[in-house]
Amino acid sequence: MSGSSPAEAWAEMVAGNERFVAGAPQHPRQDVERREALALKQSPHAALFGCSDSRLAAEIIFDRGIGDLFVVRNAGQIISDSVIGSLEYAVGVLQVPLIVVLGHDECGAVLAAIDSQQPDATPLPPHIATLISKIIPAVRRVAAGTEPGEPVDSQHVGREHLRDTIAELLDSSELISEAIAAGTLALVGANYRLLEGRAVPDVIVGSV
Repeated sequence: MSGSSPAEAWAEMVAGNERFVAGAPQHPRQDVERREALALKQSPHAALFGCSDSRLAAEIIFDRGIGDLFVVRNAGQIISDSVIGSLEYAVGVLQVPLIVVLGHDECGAVLAAIDSQQPDATPLPPHIATLISKIIPAVRRVAAGTEPGEPVDSQHVGREHLRDTIAELLDSSELISEAIAAGTLALVGANYRLLEGRAVPDVIVGSV
């Protein structure tokens, strides 16, 4: 167990991201001694669930070291049984005090979901279509508020999808919801700005 409170864990993440944005990362806890110390156990400071996009390397973005983050990733940060099980392990067994759900701009899954709703859209391969199906409700909500002929704003869809992801996680996991209610866990949904390198919080559940 990290021993940190949710607020302390989030402050560490914010500080690390600020160093990354400023181009002054410290690359902490990445040496041989750290590797050897963790050979038989792990005590991550936080869990991070994010998109598989190659530009979202969690430990780099937040300037963390080996064993600091318990990372779960898939395209479009789509909730699944394996994702929920992994995050429940982080909370229930490893006792992390914080889950960060990280979306980002220019997300390929979000763009694919938007394109799939066009009248002349080419059918997607079945597994990709199944994956992005959970983004479609966000696309439709944003499209409903878009002027006819105007393109659907992918960043707006991404934000809506991030909120849907967090709502589904809380609805699907009693363990996670109870830990938040008990004050031992907080959940932060953030959007990562690719050009700037900054993770901007959008949804906070719990106390940080």
